[in-house]
Order: sequence, then structure tokens, then C-alpha cells
Amino acid sequence: MTNPSLEDCAALVTGSSRGLGRGSAHGLIEAGAQVVFHGHDPRPDDLPHNPYVEIDLLSEAAPNRLVTAAFAAAPGLNLLVCNAGSIFDIPFLDMDLERWDRTQNLNVRATYFTAQAFARRLIENQRPGAIVITSSINGSQAEIDSSAYDTSKGALVMMTRTLAQALAPHHIRVNGIAPGMMRTPLTERWINSDPAGAELFAKRTLLNRLGTPEDCAGAVAFLLSPAAGYITGQVLAIDGGMGISQLGNITP
Repeated sequence: MTNPSLEDCAALVTGSSRGLGRGSAHGLIEAGAQVVFHGHDPRPDDLPHNPYVEIDLLSEAAPNRLVTAAFAAAPGLNLLVCNAGSIFDIPFLDMDLERWDRTQNLNVRATYFTAQAFARRLIENQRPGAIVITSSINGSQAEIDSSAYDTSKGALVMMTRTLAQALAPHHIRVNGIAPGMMRTPLTERWINSDPAGAELFAKRTLLNRLGTPEDCAGAVAFLLSPAAGYITGQVLAIDGGMGISQLGNITP
């Protein structure tokens, strides 16, 4: 069996100062990779002593700046996790251009051009590699009052497929993950304010619980590893089975 270890690999994980990105970064470290962390705020005090790049990806020039800084910190980079993203939604009929643009620019544009800048460096160095893009179950299942976010996550599903096609001749694999409802700093406030709603979400999964960043970490490490060397263009749902069952554990 091909080894799933990431020893002798180096990865950039965007949006890894907290939440799913941090969980994925820790998973890659456990698998043996050197990891460059990224965030739009100053370095958190509790982050490991790995390289950290502080850049706001909403800036048009940010993807190139981020990749340049990451390669300076870890010249052997061959792996990328495009995880940075957020939600700024309000109801569709109230949506304004500023919120729409912020959503698409961060979730879609920044991911696309970070992957492009990264791939260009690998091709220049004649180095094979792998990319994982964080989408969401919202990329295939609409959520109320989440139209801009859902649209962006649907775009990331197709981006995974089309970049896999574009980069296959250069020996760069591209896959994605589609997490379900996860306990992260972005969702924890809602979970705490609406425990009944959170419990309903948990019951909609077959595994009867909400996910955690650790639930995504192993999948990301696998998709980047040689063990997934014949997998590209795929989006793996990490949703506790929510996407395959109408009611999960809700008794009709």
C-alpha cells in the first residue's frame, strides 16, 4: 500500500489561524509535513512555532504576495490547502453589491489566484504537487438566507474539477472537501445561542453529531498524500452522512 505519510513535504494552508484551516494544518504536521500557516490577523499566541504569513486575501494582489512569502519561508513547498473563506450573507432580497463582492472575492477569486500562483511556481520548478480546496455541503445543498455563500461554494466545486483538468499535465492533483456543519469559531456563536437548532443539525446527520476541524484533518492529509496519487478532481463530503439521508436521525 502507498504510504500516506507527508514526510519531506511542505504545505501552505490558507486561513489556518483558526477553525478548519488550523485543524487541517495540525493534521498535516502530524503526517510529517512542514506547514506554513496563514491568517488575516496578527499571529495568534497559541499557534505552533511554524512560519506564519499575515495577509488579507481580499486584496487583489494578496494571492501572489502570499505565495511569494510562503515559498520564501518554505522553499520546498509542494502542497496547498485553499481553506480561507467566510460568510457575509443577509436575505437575498436585501443583498447588496458590497457583501456579494466580499463573499466572491474572498471565497472564489482569492482561492483561484492563490492556486494559480502556487501552480506557476511548481511548474517553474518542475515539481509535482497537490492542492485541496475547501468547499462545503452548501455547494450542493442550498441554505436559507445563504445565497451568496452557497453560490461561492458551488463555484469551488467546479473550480476543483476544472483546475484538476488544467493541472494534470503538470502532475499537480486538485481535490476538494465539502464539510458539513462543523464546530468552529465561525459557527460556535450560533451553536451556543441556538442549542435546539444545533441539536437539530446534529440529528440530521447519520452519525448524530456536529463535526470538528479534526474530522476534516485526516481527509485533507490523505488527499494530499501519495496514498491518493490516482485521485484528482474529486470533492469529498465530510458531513456525517447528512448529504445522503433526508432525515438522518430525525424520527418522522
